[in-house]
Formats: sequence, C-alpha cells, structure tokens
Amino acid sequence: MNAPVTLPLWLFVLILLFAAITALSHFLLPSVRWFFRRRMERVVTRLNKRLARPIQPFKLARRYDMIQRLIYDPEVIKAVGDHAISEGLPENVAFQEAQRYAREIVPGFSATIYFGFAIRLAKWLSRSLYRVRLGYVDEADQAAIDPDATVIFIMNHRSNMDYVLLTYLAAERSALSFAMGEWAHVWPLSGLLRSLGGYFIRRKSRNPLYRRVLARYVQMATDAGVTQAVFPEGGLSLDGRVAPPKLGLISYILAGFDPETSRDVVFVPIGVNYDRILEDRVLIDANIRGERKFNFRILVFLKFCWRQLWLTLTARGHRFGYASVSFGKAISMRSFMKDHQGPKLQAELGKHLMKNVEAVVPVLPVPLVASVLNEHSEIEETQLFKLVAERRKLLEATGVHAHLPREDVDYATKVGLRGLVLRKIVIKEGEKIIVPEAEKQMISFYTASIAPHLRKIITQ
Repeated sequence: MNAPVTLPLWLFVLILLFAAITALSHFLLPSVRWFFRRRMERVVTRLNKRLARPIQPFKLARRYDMIQRLIYDPEVIKAVGDHAISEGLPENVAFQEAQRYAREIVPGFSATIYFGFAIRLAKWLSRSLYRVRLGYVDEADQAAIDPDATVIFIMNHRSNMDYVLLTYLAAERSALSFAMGEWAHVWPLSGLLRSLGGYFIRRKSRNPLYRRVLARYVQMATDAGVTQAVFPEGGLSLDGRVAPPKLGLISYILAGFDPETSRDVVFVPIGVNYDRILEDRVLIDANIRGERKFNFRILVFLKFCWRQLWLTLTARGHRFGYASVSFGKAISMRSFMKDHQGPKLQAELGKHLMKNVEAVVPVLPVPLVASVLNEHSEIEETQLFKLVAERRKLLEATGVHAHLPREDVDYATKVGLRGLVLRKIVIKEGEKIIVPEAEKQMISFYTASIAPHLRKIITQ
C-alpha cells in the first residue's frame, strides 16, 4: 500500500491540471460567479433608474438557464417528437439537434459590455464616420407608451451601420436585442454580438424544428418585455428602396399574442438614412447580378480602414456626410387587432408597419440633390440649386422631415453636391454638373431612399 508509484512527468502534470480544474469548478468558480453576478445586478439597478425602458429580468438570466428553459418548453418538446417521426430519428438525436439550435439562437447579454463598451464604441464610430442627427421624434407619443408593453423597433435596413447607429441613439431608452443574420455568425464577432443581446437566425432555413425553436425564443422574449429591433425587409436594400416586409419574426410574435391576456406589443417605426452608404457599390453590384450574395474581401476592408485612419491622422479626412434616424408614431398591436381580423391580419400589419417606416425616412442633402440629378443628367449649377430649393419646399408642404444643415437649403445643396463630386459620382465642369453614364445607378440608388416622399409631391 505504501509502495512508491513512478509516473512520467507529463502524466503527473496532467493529473495536477485536472485536479486544479476540479477544485476551481467546485470551490472557487461558483464564488467568483456569485461575486460578479451581484456586481452586475447592482450595475443594472443603477442603469434601470435612467433608462426609459428598464432591462427585463429575462434578458439578464444566465444563458445556460435560458437554453434549458427553451429546449424543455412543451411546444419545443412536441416539435422534437414530430421531427423524430418525420425524419425517422431516435428522439434523443432529435433533442440534441434542438439543443444545438437553442445554443445557436440564445444570446448571453452582458450589461457591463453593452453599456460600458458597446455604446461608447457605437457613439465613437457613428460620430467618426458621420455627422449624426436625430430626426423627427414625437416625445409625447413615446412617453405615452404603456410602461408594461413590449417595445419592438421596426426599421428599414440601409447599411450594416444601422446596428451601430441605433444602438448609439437608443442608448437612453433601453438595451436593444437585434436579430442577426448568418453574416454575423463567425468567431470572434459572434461572441461579442451575443454578449450585446443579439440572437442569430438562419433566414433561409425551412427546417420545422429550427423554426419552432426560433419562434418559441422570440415569443418568450416578447412575453417577457424584452425591447427588440427588427428589420422586416430581411436584408439590406439592394436598390435603395424600402422593400416589402418578410414577416417571419413578426408572424412568430403574432402567433404567440393573445389580445386578452398577453402583454401588449408596441411597434415603433424607425426610418434611417445616410448621405453615404458604406456598402453602396457592393449592394448595387449584387442588384445587377440579381442575387443577394456579397463578396466580402477582408483585404479590401482592411485597406479601407487603414486609409480612413491615415486620413484622420493626417487631418485630411472628411466624414461621410450626415446620418439621421427618425422615430414614427407607436402602433399598439392590441389596438390594431381591434380593427383588423381574419387571415389577412399578418399581411395588413406588415404593410401598415412598412408604410409608417417609409413615412419617417429622413431626407438628407445627398439624396435630395440626387433626386434632382436623377432627372437631369446634365444641368447648370445655378439651375440645380434652384430645383433643389423648389423640391425642398414641396417636400416641406407634405410634412416630410428633411435635415438641412444650418437650416439653409443652399448650403445643404452645396454639401450634397460636394459629397457626390468627391466620390466622382458626378463631374463638375465649370458651371455645369454632369452625371456620367456609369454612375447613373448610383444616383438612382440614393434617390430611391426618398422615393415615397417624392411620390407624395406628384400626387398632390
């Protein structure tokens, strides 16, 4: 019993390592986790005092607990059984598949990372690239939203900067939970976005089990009052227009909503617009090809970042014009359902929401100038200034919000024209402004962002 045992050094080190891990997991790590959780709870308590929409306990639950709650949900368990039968699988194999989907979908929100790092980064990045302006907001309407209601921001999808811009501008309202597409499901980006409350969705998946797991997560979050941001278009706009809605996530919310017993759901339409879309040429190229496939090249991206950093360091950099976000009037789902019933309810809600989003898309200098150049491939500069001023007056008469720097239409025209000239989208020859044939699609792209407002002018 007391005889010595000789072990190789590597095996002895391995045994010590496993012993240390066991000791940590059983004695030290639970205490450490408790310490940091108590600290996080105190941070959240302070945050909730200043946020318009407090962070809900559901959002703060441990990720492991949320995954367990989701996969043992009765509807998910039933979907697992149905999937096992339809695919000829053992139930334990189908259950493991559901677990994999739940781990992929469920976020792991960190209030410390969101409010201590992400919002500061979003603010810095937004203001470094653009002159950010908050457009139209009906503060009385926003204040009248039921404090117990679940708020869902519905917005058009112009750029991947939308996530950053809205996170920054909504910082005083609440912590937002975004639905992220496959593009974000790459390491290490996925871990960061998950800690910010983002959840991943497979937009093209038709797997019934996956769809049921996703639907139940969205319904649980909605029932718990988690503030969310949804892009109903299902992807970036390829032609600049606000696209018809794809009602996947909204259909899940509707399916889990009971007007009599459920917490009310309030949709807040948001319109976002930019003087320059960072991905504009990529989007136009995808639209020409007729396929939603973007060739992301890391070297091109890094070259762009380095060039912008170098221009900033050498004081030769210019921001990309203006970026603006406007908030429309809140739409209560409970009130909407009183006037709309039947099989067309979902389609009518989607159409109504997108119409309200279109109505609050801000008019900025570049889209305003582009809308005139879209009708005149060659024009005298003085004539351009005159037509822009006339168009601005007509838009104002329809109640459209237009951001004019310095409240001066001539200065706004100068800013918009300068942005197009610097990118060589238009050419200035003396007093003449010319749109090259190769850049006409670019002009149309920016004009399309305010197309609904221009239609109002025509109809009046």
